[in-house]
Amino acid sequence: MGTGSKSSHQSYAVSPTALAEAPAAPLDITGAPAAGAGADLTGVAAGASGDAAFEVPELPEPVVGPASPAEPPVDEDPLAELDGLLGAESEPEPVAAAEPSEDEAQEASDEGELQSSGEGPSAEEDVLLQAEDEEIEEDEEETDPPLTPVPTAPPVGEPTGTPILVGGDDFINSEATLVAYDSPDGPREVLLTHISEEAEEKLLDALSIPGTHMEEIQVEEEVKERLDLDKEKKLAELTKSAITSVQHKLKGSLPMSDASIAKHQAAVDAVTAVLNDPSISDEEKAMAQHYMDQLDVVKDKIDNGGLVMPWMDAYEVTATKMVTKQIPVPNGDPEPGTLAATVRKASRIQANLDPATGQTSWDGVSRSSAQGTEYEIDMGDGWKAVYRPYKDNNPANTEFSLRGQLEVHAPAGAGHGKDLVDRLEQLHLMNKPMTAAEGEWTYLANNIKAQGLEGSAGMKAAMETAQGLQDLQVQEIVHQRMESLMGLDSDALQTAMKRIHLEASHKVLPMKVEVVRDAVAKASGFSSGAELAASPGYEPTPSTGGKWLTWSRFDVTGKKAEVQSAFKGRSLTHNLNGGDLASLLGTGVLASTEKRAVMGIGGNLGMSEQDDKMTGGANSVFLRVKKTPSSPGGGRLIWDDPSVLMQRSDYYAYNGDHYGAINPAHYNYNAGAITRDPMKIANFSGSSNEIMFRNGIDLLGAEAPSRIVCHTAAERSSILASLTARGITQLGGKPVEDVLCTEYDY
Repeated sequence: MGTGSKSSHQSYAVSPTALAEAPAAPLDITGAPAAGAGADLTGVAAGASGDAAFEVPELPEPVVGPASPAEPPVDEDPLAELDGLLGAESEPEPVAAAEPSEDEAQEASDEGELQSSGEGPSAEEDVLLQAEDEEIEEDEEETDPPLTPVPTAPPVGEPTGTPILVGGDDFINSEATLVAYDSPDGPREVLLTHISEEAEEKLLDALSIPGTHMEEIQVEEEVKERLDLDKEKKLAELTKSAITSVQHKLKGSLPMSDASIAKHQAAVDAVTAVLNDPSISDEEKAMAQHYMDQLDVVKDKIDNGGLVMPWMDAYEVTATKMVTKQIPVPNGDPEPGTLAATVRKASRIQANLDPATGQTSWDGVSRSSAQGTEYEIDMGDGWKAVYRPYKDNNPANTEFSLRGQLEVHAPAGAGHGKDLVDRLEQLHLMNKPMTAAEGEWTYLANNIKAQGLEGSAGMKAAMETAQGLQDLQVQEIVHQRMESLMGLDSDALQTAMKRIHLEASHKVLPMKVEVVRDAVAKASGFSSGAELAASPGYEPTPSTGGKWLTWSRFDVTGKKAEVQSAFKGRSLTHNLNGGDLASLLGTGVLASTEKRAVMGIGGNLGMSEQDDKMTGGANSVFLRVKKTPSSPGGGRLIWDDPSVLMQRSDYYAYNGDHYGAINPAHYNYNAGAITRDPMKIANFSGSSNEIMFRNGIDLLGAEAPSRIVCHTAAERSSILASLTARGITQLGGKPVEDVLCTEYDY
């Protein structure tokens, strides 16, 4: 975070642009501490809480055996820096490995020669290395292609943009959106995403923020400290031990023990010896007498008992000393390797949606104001980012829904789609499209949260085992490459470690998924992970057919008939409250307040937009559970089969009006009243109940409502003609004519 020490930057979460293997998605769902370096994975699996142990899959054989470390230069300790990067307390034993192949040995030798020279590759070598990396990436995409390929040029003017999934757990639900706004200067391509609070430290570590760059200075300062003689003879410690022991007896009205008496006598002997020393100074004599006075009180309590004693402090004197302090440098130069950031009042892109064409535009400059703080980040070469931090936006008085929002802006012009994702590396964030293997990890993570399985038996142990597998893999790779790593300077070592952590997470991902899948299966009534994976409701890839990307939950998709039965006679509804139904269907989405803002749709369409920004509800759309209406009014969307939406994993609900509050600092928030259980939601009785779906609902795709109620026949005809002209003949598997109706049809 620009603290004046680049070596303090976290190295384990940055995905290098030319990474040979795709990064994994290790979501830290439980927040369990990482296993220590070289930890026994059997112990990790057992867990500290007594959860059931998991069988740890065998790690793959290392490719390169551990090399003998080279002699470190004088006054340098590369191993110490490596340990610091690994977070290890002690160096683990090297893992036995097969001998390297001739090609691998030559490759390691070549790499070592290049690194030990202290120079980077030549321009020609750089081109060759880049070409090699690109070839590896292409091969990898063929074997494990991205779930959502990244377009080179997002469609210009498309309000909802192109949704993509990014590997890793840096982004909420792994989601990002590429939007190309139309402008007089050419397309304005922007990546919009919402990073997780856990990932913020990594992002801030990439920045130099005014006032956070620290500089060490020497200042004269008055300090309070104990005398050296007190420290040497441990008079304060002995006196405190005697007081604590006797105090315990007084509090419990217990008889004095021999141990308490002995502790008192030991303190008296030590203090007396100092008082009887004729060579001590007046200050030292006053110190010893201070402790003796305290011990006299202790003796009285030993002999007579009584009330507990008042707190007694150690003897301290005031001294003036030169001390080293770190102070913020308001306008210091960016720290090497970091990006310059400017702190300013929070804002949002002020786009404009043309109702006639349905196209969205933005001039690249105009922004609307918001309550909070954001950082404008200079990424160089005309690139920039805007980030609204969690830490600088107090939930009590800023807009909760904007915390964690990130924008990455390309220079004006088309064709930056893939570069927008790659540039996330500069912010120390994952920058590779999500693969199918990573998708299953995210799917499991979302189901654990949606189904409330975090505290289930064995879940904590499974997560600790998964983390332990990755930690051990990192240790193995480091020892395999120890010789070449020791030849690197600090910056190169940072880069190498980033690659190693990502390589490790990629290698162990199948094993991590296996361990966690098994735990999820047992927590949800399946005999094994294999049985869960084979069940009809298990869909470890997101729905990617519409405007949004959504993950499902297998407790609904696998029990659809039960959910439908629970909602029998009840529907999910949304009332436009006077909004324009034709305009809504023109964009094709029921979008949240935050999504509408970046789409260019004006404000004041929702019932309580500003309140929702403060509660956090502005990131979702609101529906209600109601008895299936037989005579609904116009301007309504009705889902007569709620299971269509209940299969999503991103909703939460209140049986009352709480403004969708997820902000713990807001008075409308009630942790005990929030539920994600579809069976409980089906029985909501409150007239103002609310179910919040993140981002929005695709009205023209698989999530389409079963009834769209128009105000008049003319409105219905106009909307029908518009949909037909766009080639939309069915909604949710039904003919458009059967979905569109009017309030007079009942």
